[in-house]
Amino acid sequence: MRADPITGRRWWVIGASAGLGRAIALELAAGGASVIASARNARALEALAREVPAIAPLPMDVTSDASVRAACDEVGAPYGIIYAAGAYAPMSARNWLPGQAETMAEVNFVGALRVLSHVLPEQVAAREGRVVLIGSLAGFRGLPGAIGYGASKAALMHLAENLRADLGGTGVRAQIINPGFIRTRLTAKNTFAMPQIMEPDAAAGRVLAAIRKGRFATSFPAPFAWIFTIGRHLPLALFQAMFGRAPGFRDGAGNPPDKDPAP
Repeated sequence: MRADPITGRRWWVIGASAGLGRAIALELAAGGASVIASARNARALEALAREVPAIAPLPMDVTSDASVRAACDEVGAPYGIIYAAGAYAPMSARNWLPGQAETMAEVNFVGALRVLSHVLPEQVAAREGRVVLIGSLAGFRGLPGAIGYGASKAALMHLAENLRADLGGTGVRAQIINPGFIRTRLTAKNTFAMPQIMEPDAAAGRVLAAIRKGRFATSFPAPFAWIFTIGRHLPLALFQAMFGRAPGFRDGAGNPPDKDPAP
């Protein structure tokens, strides 16, 4: 019988100060793991550690090489790492805000590269481990109003496929988990209806279930996720037209993609 990848294991959750990352850290601790929780917000991490003694706070800024290097030196080789750091701002190409896309790319994708460049060699040397990247349904195909965010999540999904291709036989397994809408401070920025929006604790339960199953890719919630997984095989114009007509989806200025922005 396959050993439980959570109970008695040491996991590092990055992006654990709020939202899904915080909920994942709590679920891991409840499942018997020892958890290292990282984010920029040291005060929020300390509060989390006071709540659950199995969680150790380790402040880190994924956009800083020095901060990441110092944290990785302290952590060493955890059995599992979950990259859940996230930045999001709804933005259309017609209303591009300088710096926003760059921030989303740095936090959502480049930060994962920084961390893995230190942690992954340690896991490979130990010949065991998990790398779990938290992607998004928004990474499957280009959507209206998702400049920066969608591209960064698509890059993370591609990275996971690279890892899967390279890590066979090393004892280290890569997984990509693509949630839909989760009720967090990030999705609070949206002004449109969000189908099948989930609470963070419910989404964290799905993440841990996916880790235990060991499947490479998991997307949820169904049936909303089916639109994206099936949509990868549709002509792009048809896929984008579906979201352009849907009342819940608009670009970052509130316009359907086939309409000119208001003056």
